[in-house]
Amino acid sequence: MKNFDVLIIGTGQAGPSLAVRLAQNGMTVAIIERHKFGGSCVNTGCIPTKTLVASAEVAHQAQRASDFGIEISGSIKTDMKKVKARKDAIVNKATHGVEEWLKNTPNVTVYEGHARFIDNKTITVNDQKISAEKIFINVGARAFVPPMEGLEQIDFLTNSSILDLDYVPEHLIVVGGSYIGLEFAQVFRRFGAKVTVIEKAPRLIAREDPDVCDTVLEIMQHSGIDVRLNTNCLSFSSSENGITAHLGCESNKNTITGSHVLMAIGRKPNTEDLGLENTDIQIDQRGIIVVNDELATTVPNIWALGECNGRGAFTHTAYNDYQIVADNLLNEAKRKVTDRIMAYALYIDPPLGRCGLTEAEIRARGYKALVAKRPMTQVKRAVIKGEPTGFIKVLIDADTQKILGAAILGVNADEIIHSILDVMYAEKPYTLIRDAVHIHPTVSELIPTTLENIKPLESRS
Repeated sequence: MKNFDVLIIGTGQAGPSLAVRLAQNGMTVAIIERHKFGGSCVNTGCIPTKTLVASAEVAHQAQRASDFGIEISGSIKTDMKKVKARKDAIVNKATHGVEEWLKNTPNVTVYEGHARFIDNKTITVNDQKISAEKIFINVGARAFVPPMEGLEQIDFLTNSSILDLDYVPEHLIVVGGSYIGLEFAQVFRRFGAKVTVIEKAPRLIAREDPDVCDTVLEIMQHSGIDVRLNTNCLSFSSSENGITAHLGCESNKNTITGSHVLMAIGRKPNTEDLGLENTDIQIDQRGIIVVNDELATTVPNIWALGECNGRGAFTHTAYNDYQIVADNLLNEAKRKVTDRIMAYALYIDPPLGRCGLTEAEIRARGYKALVAKRPMTQVKRAVIKGEPTGFIKVLIDADTQKILGAAILGVNADEIIHSILDVMYAEKPYTLIRDAVHIHPTVSELIPTTLENIKPLESRS
């Protein structure tokens, strides 16, 4: 049996950086990868999907070039084979980069195979036993596909398998009106597919504030996407014309027939085949590894990082998990996951940037709050770029004057949101950014202007 100071399972966003940093501090590190180096972000998440988003944006701009006085002769078509080849080249370079980085780092030993716990200290991989004083689980998550009538009769796609398409589907039915589903819906609509989004809830991305949900719905519909909300009793069947989705219960039934179905309902952690039953590591009913504020599991000297710990479903939160455990181990920093302000983006066009609390969360916590809001129609840079959809909204604690949360839906929102996020991390009052002088003409310059007009947040019964 081989013994190491540190054992890391998985090479997602947290694992490689942690392996290299601990190795550079003199520890012997084993890191195990069963499939592709880089985890979901590099292979099936952020990198490939945003590469497709970039191609879709170019297609969209070409299609509306005449709005800007630019005439393009000939038809505009998507060559999906070339789109996929570009995406694959970017992904392969990133994956290979992670692999080479790890394999060429002194004190790091890379194992390629499936890891499984024998006990709290020992793991098998490729019939070898490995033990370590400290173990970090960084196994990520994958698409969750719930039981659904007729699903076994059709070949459906997930966020991973849809990336293998080298042609544009005739009609893509997307099940799930949240972040993953909406991004793919708009991408393939811009590539030329007919797209229908089916969502069980009464709103898209239902965790967001109603004004965000309503505007996102308008964006989807303006993109030419058919959105069906409040869809209960969903089932599927094969038909001569493709795949038929059956919507509605006894009193309100209808059908939609498409060529492809994308299941984009949620994610599940990759924990069921790790041999956790042979350990004292606690998991919840969804298979998420239970961790404390410092990401430690219920077994001493075992930590869980990234999506499998349920404390953040994003690449940036996984990387922050690495930062927390590394600083705590090496510098006795006492960093905690609860110090993190939740922030994320929805990469539709125009995008949504979010940080902090929603209106509903603010009301639930009993804050006396203020709100500042400005439509993108009053942001000249958005008008100039022909993208006046959306708004800037900032929520403020009336007592402390600190920012509680923000939503920016509009051009470059995924970048602009960070100016608000940084003020929140600095724990400064909103007046700091209100009184700042930003560059004209930008979208960011309207954040101070927006904050000049605040009013009480209305209560909701």
